[in-house]
Amino acid sequence: MFSNAKKIIPSGVNSPVRYFEPYPFFTKKANGAYIWDEDNNRYIDFCNGYGALLLGHRRKEIINSVSTQLSKGTLYCTPTEAEIELSKLIIENFPSIDKVRLVNTGGEATLTAIRLARGFTKKKKIIKFEGCYHGAHDSVLVKAGSGSAHNGISVSDGGLDEVSKNTLVAEYNNIEDLEKIIKKNKDIAGVIVEPILANMGLILPEKNFLYELRKITKENDIPLIFDEVVTGFRVAPGGAQQHFGIQPDITTLAKALSNGFTISAVGGRKEIMDLLSPGGKVYQASTFAGNPVSVSAAISSIKTINKIKNKIYSKLERYNLFFSTALDDMATDMRIPHQINFTASMLQFFFTNMPVVNYKTSKKADAKKFQILFKTLLKQGIFIAPSQFEVVFLSDAHSETNLNRALDAYHAALKSVKN
Repeated sequence: MFSNAKKIIPSGVNSPVRYFEPYPFFTKKANGAYIWDEDNNRYIDFCNGYGALLLGHRRKEIINSVSTQLSKGTLYCTPTEAEIELSKLIIENFPSIDKVRLVNTGGEATLTAIRLARGFTKKKKIIKFEGCYHGAHDSVLVKAGSGSAHNGISVSDGGLDEVSKNTLVAEYNNIEDLEKIIKKNKDIAGVIVEPILANMGLILPEKNFLYELRKITKENDIPLIFDEVVTGFRVAPGGAQQHFGIQPDITTLAKALSNGFTISAVGGRKEIMDLLSPGGKVYQASTFAGNPVSVSAAISSIKTINKIKNKIYSKLERYNLFFSTALDDMATDMRIPHQINFTASMLQFFFTNMPVVNYKTSKKADAKKFQILFKTLLKQGIFIAPSQFEVVFLSDAHSETNLNRALDAYHAALKSVKN
């Protein structure tokens, strides 16, 4: 299949992060916590659609909602009442959002957020943080994480230097670095950040980093954009901003917003969002924006999350603590240098004895050892993202049995690394 794919699909894959040597498996179906390849091998899925599947594969409430919508049509290109309902649900969960526009992908949402910041401030430069990934468009594909970090690409061929020169890069978890950049540049339109980095492995904000970031941007009248494509709904019903008690000016959402369907959103303060066309002069448009199938999935996803929020987040935090602690003990007993970063329902294992707090320390982890880990886990029936610079995601579909099975597989994989 991969040989055939390479003949007609560039590199044989439709997204770089899906590739691993010698070739990726091809998926046949998925359900709950499991995914099956075309050879009928079953894996416990800890890649989880790179964080999208907070509720697991084929969640019945969402499938039922989508099935009902499919009987009514797939695309109208007119407003629907369901779009109003979804927008209200998003706003109720995110107090920082006064108005929201639905789009399709995380990259489209961040592109729109940045354009809004520029339109609002009438300034050009954007500050991002080293290792943060905000999609594959020119403004943010500068020292980015995710697949570009995995492939060693900082600035993509074909990207315009005229665009990327207006993107300034600060070190994550380094407020002093940010302050220096702001002092040297008076043309800052906005600061965009993943509040929790999930595209350089998992990197957590150090104490007061986000608080100071919010304080500095307010003092300098710079719009703060929280890219919650990964953390929105996954860390808490109101995302990382609820978890940390910080309100940005603009927020982007995707992934867990619809538990596997194609939809994203950009929302924020009324005076900023009202700049979007046709009422304002910041242009954004899309044929598939707000398509009824994805909207129905997102409505069902948020309603399900809100219904079980008192159970799901505490359960996943408990699972993660158990899993990460056991994994730490295991690697310590084997005397393998390691760091494990974890929070909420996300974790990552790094082969390094140095705390992983930013892009530089993440890149110093032994990626070759991680590849041995990944491939051994796969043989043991455990599927995690194939890159050191992604994250292990837990879902509501995972059970304690799944976790114990995964720990057995990690034990075998760590032995392979050590040997």
